[in-house]
Amino acid sequence: MFYLLGQFLCESSDFFSFCRLVNYITFRAIMAALSATLFVLLCSRPFIMMLHRYRLRDQKRDMGLKSAVDKSGTPTMGGLLILGGVYFSLFLWSNWRNPFMWCVVTAATWFGVLGLLDDLKKIRKRSGDRGLSEKTKLLWQSLFAVGFAYVVTGPFSPMPKPLALALYVPFLKNPLCYLPVLLYTLFIFLFVIFVTNSVNLTDGLDGLAITSSLFVLGVLAVFAYVLGNSIYSSYLQFPYIPGTGELTIVAAAFAGAGLGFLWFNAYPAQIFMGDTGSLAIGGVIATMSILLKQEFLFPIVGGLFVAEALTSQIQDKVGVKLVGRRIFYRAPLHHSLQYRGIAEPKVVVRLSIISGILALIALSTLKVR
Repeated sequence: MFYLLGQFLCESSDFFSFCRLVNYITFRAIMAALSATLFVLLCSRPFIMMLHRYRLRDQKRDMGLKSAVDKSGTPTMGGLLILGGVYFSLFLWSNWRNPFMWCVVTAATWFGVLGLLDDLKKIRKRSGDRGLSEKTKLLWQSLFAVGFAYVVTGPFSPMPKPLALALYVPFLKNPLCYLPVLLYTLFIFLFVIFVTNSVNLTDGLDGLAITSSLFVLGVLAVFAYVLGNSIYSSYLQFPYIPGTGELTIVAAAFAGAGLGFLWFNAYPAQIFMGDTGSLAIGGVIATMSILLKQEFLFPIVGGLFVAEALTSQIQDKVGVKLVGRRIFYRAPLHHSLQYRGIAEPKVVVRLSIISGILALIALSTLKVR
């Protein structure tokens, strides 16, 4: 709103020349982050009270850990707060005509609704194990992934044609290869599903998923700013993708909303984001990574998410189903550490430190090429 209004006022009269501030991505990103943070901070308490009133509380799975029982009854679906803060912030500060922004907002909404349905079913069935089936979730995730792949590679793609099919690897200046449309569609399909579910699996301890997501979103915001600027992208030898600078505002809005949510989600949590939040954030990270051509940056900046997903899949598919025994104490990774006697707050802090280090390594790829 302010972006379009500011441009209109600047063109109308010199008296409103100060409105040129909205033309600066850095200014709008800061304001988007602040707006989202304040929205979540102000709305959280009444929202938590409403969840208590309607008994919309978390239904924990029994993981053999003491804290898993102690947290039963904590309000869930806090992802609605995060999405509300993001929508409010983007309404104020984003350029509504930017197609990259709408791709990410669509992803957030799609996966947020999917997570919401999963959370509601768990509450109705009074069991953390009785949400939507894996096949149902995979079906809806797949529908989005295929549709998004068509948008990226099809005639309505917001990206330059040759670049849309390119694969870039960190530390290399030139693209690794250009994939055929069908092969790149398959790649997007697998990438979206893996990233979305890896964030979802990380959401098991107070503040862990949101803190790790803040680091990833911060790095993606920097890359969006660089790739959307012809001067900086040329200097750092990155592909210039017109319009991606707007993703800086989107990432800032999500980071701001996440920061406000962390105020209430830090140990001991007063509210959980639920699948509503974790799936939405995972979808956003996956979508932004693809639009910025930084798919292979995710294993670095999102290394914690990758470790969580791999330990979970190895435990389930290889250990339990093939070998017939556990490979790890527990899965995913954070539960394994907790099972070994490390206190939950210490697990969260240590894994967050690792996420911060990985974020710095990811940022170094801007220059080390």
